[in-house]
Amino acid sequence: MGRPIGRKLLALAASPTDYRILFLGDVVGKPGRAIIAEGLPSLRNTYEPLFTIVNGENAAGGVGITPEIAEEFYAAGADGITLGNHAFNKREIFPYLSSAKPIVRPSNLPEGVPGKGIVVIAKSGIELAIINLCGRVFLDNYDDPFRESNRLLKDLKTPHVLVDFHAEATSEKIAMGWHLDGRVTAVIGTHTHVQTADEQILPGGTAYITDVGMSGPLPSVLGMDKDVILTRFRTSMPTRFEVANEPGVIYGVVITVEMKSGRARSIERIRFG
Repeated sequence: MGRPIGRKLLALAASPTDYRILFLGDVVGKPGRAIIAEGLPSLRNTYEPLFTIVNGENAAGGVGITPEIAEEFYAAGADGITLGNHAFNKREIFPYLSSAKPIVRPSNLPEGVPGKGIVVIAKSGIELAIINLCGRVFLDNYDDPFRESNRLLKDLKTPHVLVDFHAEATSEKIAMGWHLDGRVTAVIGTHTHVQTADEQILPGGTAYITDVGMSGPLPSVLGMDKDVILTRFRTSMPTRFEVANEPGVIYGVVITVEMKSGRARSIERIRFG
């Protein structure tokens, strides 16, 4: 059985004027799903978040997500699911993305694409908007995420906004943090699967981390079987990526937020397993 590990000891109960958001990094394959099922209830008991968000874009065999897997995450305690550049790898997810379920794919895509890039969920009188955006550096040809973030925020009524910025380049992620500082509650970087040590509260009150890490097999290369990846690097020959058959570990963050303003008070990295 794993246990939650944090850099700092968080109080078991937030201040009466604050609440917490628990965000868990990219779930990778069966090991990631197994550790979410095991660890998410424990993490919720430990940190008592009002909202729990999971990035699930690698949950189905390492690429994409299915409706059945999404329902597993909700059953484990997730309130919302974010995705990324593999959002559409499983065709059966298309109708589900357009349903009323609290799941978001990158918003900076052309009109007519299945799903939505923003969803608002409510608990205890707090409305939290969840936004998903993809970066453009070293990724597919997405629309401008900076302009899209401005568009989404223009008519948004709630000050409680979490942005999952799914991007490859650290510079693009950091730039997005500064772009949205003071306008959103948190900018959480996903996609690179390695948790960074730069968590901080920006001057405007926005919680930021370049990458939250992954929920998946740690003895691996970003969740993939290490021998397969080593063969690829050593020979330059095409190889079929496979999720590592190893025990999973959860990486994530806990964000403490002021109820009235929607500004973040703290952000802490966590690990389970």
